[in-house]
Amino acid sequence: MSKVIEGLFYTESHEWVKIEDNIGYIGISDFAQKELGDIVYVDMPELGSEISKGEIFGAVESVKAASDLYSPVGGTIEQCNAELTESPELLNQDSYSNWIIKVKMSNIEDVKDLMSASEYKKLNE
Repeated sequence: MSKVIEGLFYTESHEWVKIEDNIGYIGISDFAQKELGDIVYVDMPELGSEISKGEIFGAVESVKAASDLYSPVGGTIEQCNAELTESPELLNQDSYSNWIIKVKMSNIEDVKDLMSASEYKKLNE
């Protein structure tokens, strides 16, 4: 069983977002990293670029496959996790403590149609 963290919001495409004020920390779920296998590269957007909810903002590549990353919220890219550039395997070690991007959200209402932890668990049963 994959680990699911309470208090985060999840997408059907296996991204999560943690909201602190109007900042969204975005990463991939434990289920996603297990499905991908050994992650070897993380493609991230340019700082300051605008992203829309549901839009592709990057990709994660593993020895098995490449997978696009879809933003669960819209806003401005505030920060990319530079540690993942040098050590993408950190996502395999703990996909929840290793967020990929931080977004200054343009609309807090974006989270309304995302899944709670319990809803996401049901999706992956």
